[in-house]
Amino acid sequence: MTGWDILSETIKNLPPIAATFLLVAAAVIFIIGFSRRGLNFIKYGFGKIALDKTLENRFDRLEDRLDSVDARLDSVDARLDGMDVRLDGMDARLDGMGLRLDGMDVRIAAIETNHFGHLKNFLSELTSILLDKNIINNTEKTRLDNQLRDM
Repeated sequence: MTGWDILSETIKNLPPIAATFLLVAAAVIFIIGFSRRGLNFIKYGFGKIALDKTLENRFDRLEDRLDSVDARLDSVDARLDGMDVRLDGMDARLDGMGLRLDGMDVRIAAIETNHFGHLKNFLSELTSILLDKNIINNTEKTRLDNQLRDM
């Protein structure tokens, strides 16, 4: 006779309410044990020895992972320090570029002023030529000269 046969005979001989209560109690115990210990509950039950060994193994693995995380954080810190130095250099470069751009703004303003001065002279000469060729009359030339003077 096996253990299953003994269990089967015992359940058959029990009243139905007692058998139901026994099965419900067994299911509750299994659910509690499995939720706390996982597959180790099936292997070892509620034994402390297996749980202690499992916890020691988990703590060892956790310590190994923490060591690897610390090493990674150290490398990240080193990279960030290098980036700080590079950013300081870039700030200095940008300050220099800002000064150069200010100088270029002054140059562009001077070029614009000179360019429009030359353009006004050219347009006044052009209106004089158009007047000489009888393409426009004196009234139109005066109006164009007034427009140029207002620019």
